[in-house]
Amino acid sequence: MPHPDLQSLINPHILSLHPYEPGKPIDDVARELGLDPRTIIKLASNENPLGPSPRAIEAMQAHIHQMHIYPDGGAYHLRQALAQKHNIPPDHIVLGNGSNEIIELAFHAFTAPNQNQNVIASRYAFVVYKLMAQLFNIPFIETPDRHLHHDLSAIYNAITPHTKLIFIANPNNPTGTRIPNDQLLSFIQSLPPHVILCLDEAYYEFLEDPLPSIDLVRQGYPIIVMRTFSKIQGLAGLRIGYGVCPPAIADALQRSRQPFNTNALAQAAALAALQDENHLHRTLDNNRQGRQLLEETFKAWQLPYLPTSANFVLVKTGNGAHTFQSLLKRGIIVRSMVPYGLPEWIRVTIGTPEQNQRFLENLKELLFNTHSRS
Repeated sequence: MPHPDLQSLINPHILSLHPYEPGKPIDDVARELGLDPRTIIKLASNENPLGPSPRAIEAMQAHIHQMHIYPDGGAYHLRQALAQKHNIPPDHIVLGNGSNEIIELAFHAFTAPNQNQNVIASRYAFVVYKLMAQLFNIPFIETPDRHLHHDLSAIYNAITPHTKLIFIANPNNPTGTRIPNDQLLSFIQSLPPHVILCLDEAYYEFLEDPLPSIDLVRQGYPIIVMRTFSKIQGLAGLRIGYGVCPPAIADALQRSRQPFNTNALAQAAALAALQDENHLHRTLDNNRQGRQLLEETFKAWQLPYLPTSANFVLVKTGNGAHTFQSLLKRGIIVRSMVPYGLPEWIRVTIGTPEQNQRFLENLKELLFNTHSRS
C-alpha cells in the first residue's frame, strides 16, 4: 500500500495558519547564544517581575503530594471565592486554562463554519483572536485602528446580521491603550442582541479607574468578561484564568470545555493568590514606578511611545527586529512587533528597577552610540 500524502489530510485552513509566537524562553536564548541563563532577563511576555504570590507558593507546596488525584473538575472552591470577590453567583463563572481558553470556548460555543458567520476585532489587537478565527475557519473582520487605539465606531459599523463575537481588549495588548469608560459603556449598551462581546481584561488590575464590567454581566448584558491570574498574580506558568458572563452563556462555555481543564496546583495557587493583597499592592507599586521611569526616559530620548495602562510599554525604535535581536545578544529579551504589523516598534514589559535600568542602558547604547550601531 503506498504511503498517503499526509499533508492532503490536513484541513486547508490549518495549513495557512501561522502559529502564535510567544516571547522567547530564557533557556532557548541561553542555548542559542551561549549565554548564562542566570544573566538573562525576560521583558517580553508581560509577566510579573516579582514572581508568584508567596501565599500561592505555599498553597502549591501544600498540595504537591496530592498530584496523583485528579483535580476538582468544577473547581468548586475557586469559583466560590471568585463569586464572593465579584459579588456574583458561581453559575456566572467559567474557569479556563488561562483566559486564552475562554477565547477558544467562545468559538466552540457560538460559532460554526460554513454558516455565513463572522467575528470582529480591531487592528493591533491581541493576535490570538485572529488565530482562533482561522483555526475555527470563521471569517474574521479586522477593523481600522485610530492611531493605535481601538476605533469603536469602526467596530460598530462592521457589525452585520451574521456577526457572532466581538473581541475587545481593555487595556489592549500590545499597545497598552485603554478605552475611556463612558465610550466603552455606550458601545456595550448599543450592541445588537445577536452579538456577544468578549471583553478581554487580562490587565484589568492595572487600571486605576476601570469600567465596572461585572456590573454589566450582573445586569444581563451578553458579554464575557475575561480575567487571568497570569499577570498581576504572577501565575503565568500555571495557566489559570476565568470568564464572567450571564448564566446562559456560562452554561454554553461549560459544555464546551474539557473535563479537567484547570489543574489542581493552578486552582490551589489561584485561590491563595486571591487573598494576597500585599503582593498585589507591591506589584502595582513596582509597575507604577517602572512605567514612570520608562515613559519619562523615552520622552527625554524623543522616542515615540504609547502611554500605557498596563504593565508594558510599546516604543518605536526605528527597526524593531534589529533592536530585538541586538538586545537578545546582550541577554535582554523584549518583544518584536513584526508579527503584529508594527516593524518599527518593540514592546517591553515593566520589570524590577534593576531590570528596567539594565534595559535602558543597553537600549541607549544601541540607539545612540554610533560605534555599537556600525
